[in-house]
Amino acid sequence: MSQASPAAQAVHYPYCDGQPMAESELQLIPMLYLLTALRTHFRDREDVYVGGDMFLYYEEGNPAAVVAPDVFVVCGAPKRADNPRYSYKLWEEPKGPDFVLEVTSESTWAVDLGQKRARYAALGVAEYWIYDPTGRRLASRLRGMALAGDGYQALAPEPGTGAMRSAVLGLELRVESSGRLRLRDPETGRDLLGHEEQHTAQLAAERQARRANARATLEAEARRVEAAAREKAEVRARREAAARAAAEAKVAELQAQLRERRAESERRQE
Repeated sequence: MSQASPAAQAVHYPYCDGQPMAESELQLIPMLYLLTALRTHFRDREDVYVGGDMFLYYEEGNPAAVVAPDVFVVCGAPKRADNPRYSYKLWEEPKGPDFVLEVTSESTWAVDLGQKRARYAALGVAEYWIYDPTGRRLASRLRGMALAGDGYQALAPEPGTGAMRSAVLGLELRVESSGRLRLRDPETGRDLLGHEEQHTAQLAAERQARRANARATLEAEARRVEAAAREKAEVRARREAAARAAAEAKVAELQAQLRERRAESERRQE
């Protein structure tokens, strides 16, 4: 990582342009989904940084040399949780993005397909993806491209599913019939969840855990009551058996005494 020169350090690199993160929910929702799902997926990888809606400066000393990817992933850059980035300056980082995805809109689709595509290729971004939530500007709502030489080549969707594999992320990207963009982990076969989905899944898991605990408590109580009843029955049975044995012994004793008396009476009569 190179150090910025004194002249460059005096240059102001804005990190906010006063514009909203997205034009509408059509762009905002998939951006938030991608950011939260990818950050969760790579949470244990300290060398993978997931950023989004952030200025990326690519020429030291020139604040005009900037681009703002909707979502980008850098494999080989620290997360810096204790020192968050306000912008991503290539000359201060180990490397540039490996993956960029733009959520296109009515005002950005032409730039996404033209100027940004050329810029990302020049910066060496290994994969460039464009997602059209409206389905009005692209022939396919999702377009994935891999860097080949000085430009990008389209990634082919899988037959049947229409999903495309990102070699950088190790994930599959697809568009559902509803038009929603989804990420899937091919190793688990499960879709990655966004923040709200994670929260909903956590609440469902907690409810299920509470139900399981309540059921286990009831079952344990039922087993305790059953064991107590069984022990009580066993004690009663032992007492009854002891009483029967004592009664039988008493009867046997009386019968023995009676036989002895009869025998003695017979001897006297003789």
